[in-house]
Amino acid sequence: MSRPPGRPAAGSLAADPSPAFAADPDIDLSRATWRKSLTDAVHRALDRFVADRCVPELRAAHLHVAADVLTAFLDGGKCLRPTFLYLGWRCGAHAPASDSAAAVRAAASLELLHAFALLQDDVMDAAALRRGRPTAHLTFARWHRGRGLPGCSDRFGESAAVLLGDLCLVWAGQMLRDSGMPASALGRAWPRYDRMRTELAIGQFGDLTTADPADGRPPTLAAVLAVARRKSGHYTVTRPLEIGAALAGCPHDVLTVLTGYGHAVGEAFQLRDDLLDLLGSPAVTGKPAAGDLREGKYTSVVAAAYRLADAAARRRLRALIGAPHLDEDDIRGWRELIIATGAVDLVERMIDMRLARSLALIEDARITPDVRTALADMAIACTERAA
Repeated sequence: MSRPPGRPAAGSLAADPSPAFAADPDIDLSRATWRKSLTDAVHRALDRFVADRCVPELRAAHLHVAADVLTAFLDGGKCLRPTFLYLGWRCGAHAPASDSAAAVRAAASLELLHAFALLQDDVMDAAALRRGRPTAHLTFARWHRGRGLPGCSDRFGESAAVLLGDLCLVWAGQMLRDSGMPASALGRAWPRYDRMRTELAIGQFGDLTTADPADGRPPTLAAVLAVARRKSGHYTVTRPLEIGAALAGCPHDVLTVLTGYGHAVGEAFQLRDDLLDLLGSPAVTGKPAAGDLREGKYTSVVAAAYRLADAAARRRLRALIGAPHLDEDDIRGWRELIIATGAVDLVERMIDMRLARSLALIEDARITPDVRTALADMAIACTERAA
């Protein structure tokens, strides 16, 4: 995907932070390696919390398999949501560098919230792979089957994964509360945190219902984007940024910019996700190929294809989306039909427009150059990603 004309390449903005915004020695946003440094710090904070709090609670209840599944499941995340929370916090002019460790712990709590969402999402989607490994419900089912335990192994696996997700939701809130951020900062953040969790669950409900519209007609592209905005865009980018900014006590104008940036990048992120589901390779994405198509979901690219298709192509799309079982030839036909409508090109243009909008919003924002560069890096990373 080409970068919008006149926009900076990632890392091209000069970083000259004033002393009030000075980067802490561990995560220097002016360095090219800032994202790795932050991801490593988030994983260290998460690993410590899981080892000190989550695993002992599970093992004390003799749920050793759950402890093992949780530890493996949390390994290898990209930490997008913690990164956006931390960058939102760094937008605060008066956030003392001494609070950086607390901000990282607060950011890391979103990895547990993300685990909750993924564990239950994989059950809902009957997914086989997550990050290139068997999903948690399949791992639990295999454990149950291998011990010859009574009852349905598949049902056990799904139930266990849902319950582990529930625990991750509880632990995420505990980790944020115990992060070391001041009570006044947490008080500003909780309403946005609650809104994020509610939007996530409502978005998941919307994801279920768009597959079978009440009026019998496929949902519009606008309706699909509205669901994606709640389920993924707000949860991935907008709310983490707002939570971080609220923790830092950012002024209203900065919060407004971050919200607009988050909407644009979050939508572009989900649009890219839909294209990756259609065109991506499991070896790269770590997820089954065309998983949304197999589930009969009206993603943005499917909705765009339906809007652009002629009458004959629409009939074929409706037949495929309603098919109970799709083999590899069916999936190949799906891809060819969608591409032929021009839907892929349309979605790529939509991504470019949102990337350009996000970069324009932060160009004149009251944030330091190093934070602006980091936000530009993240916008590009979210829209040009391959997995």
